[in-house]
Amino acid sequence: MSDSVTELLGAAESGDEAAQNRVFCLLYDELRRCAHRQLGGGGQTLSTTALVHETYVKLIAADTLRLRSRQHFMALAARAMRQVLVDHARRIGAGKRGGGAAVVTLDERIPEMPSEACEVLALDQALDELEKIDARAARVVQLHFFGGLTFPEIAELEGLNERTIKRDWQAARLVLAATMNAHG
Repeated sequence: MSDSVTELLGAAESGDEAAQNRVFCLLYDELRRCAHRQLGGGGQTLSTTALVHETYVKLIAADTLRLRSRQHFMALAARAMRQVLVDHARRIGAGKRGGGAAVVTLDERIPEMPSEACEVLALDQALDELEKIDARAARVVQLHFFGGLTFPEIAELEGLNERTIKRDWQAARLVLAATMNAHG
């Protein structure tokens, strides 16, 4: 069997569990890098490994996965990772009324944003608001921030040129900063 992720995704879609597991193995290191970046290396009660595994469980639990490529898999993983982080932050917040919510430092993940730390829940809310204004820009943030995709990869996935994706990124950063400052 070929190790081509796209071929394996096709086989997995056809019900081949071995192919599904092989995709996970091939992309595991990439998912770990994304998870490690999201957790920022400190203070969280959710480990990189736990985040990757919860993300994978969320992905395979979806019966309607139609994966086209590695980038598409990573896009879905980005969404799942965001959901896992938000759910985790909510669980912690429920116990401590927000005092222990997982923190995401935007200056490491969204360059040129304000350097103060922001809660995952605030970022999630800001992304939801951005999605109402500009759904594509919100996808770009999710793919780059949570999925770790590069601008060329996002451009390929979205069927757009890289300059358009970078413009979306710039606009999204401005909207997110304004939204988070207004709520923060």
